[in-house]
Amino acid sequence: MQSTFLTLNSKDFLKGLVVAVLTTVITIVYTSIQAGSLELDWKSIGLTALSSALAYIMKNLFTNSTGEMLKKEA
Repeated sequence: MQSTFLTLNSKDFLKGLVVAVLTTVITIVYTSIQAGSLELDWKSIGLTALSSALAYIMKNLFTNSTGEMLKKEA
């Protein structure tokens, strides 16, 4: 079951973690291809992971169980 408006469950946090990891990996690969070498900037990696996870969790917090943004449960 999906979480209701203004609530989160453990699946939301797990999915947020997956989004954070995937976004960070894609960003590292893209940056490495652009630069032509693999260079790891841990501060940038951490900021990318944190911001993508927070964005996903905030989206879930403001979405009801039917997927509507900023609407209470019917």
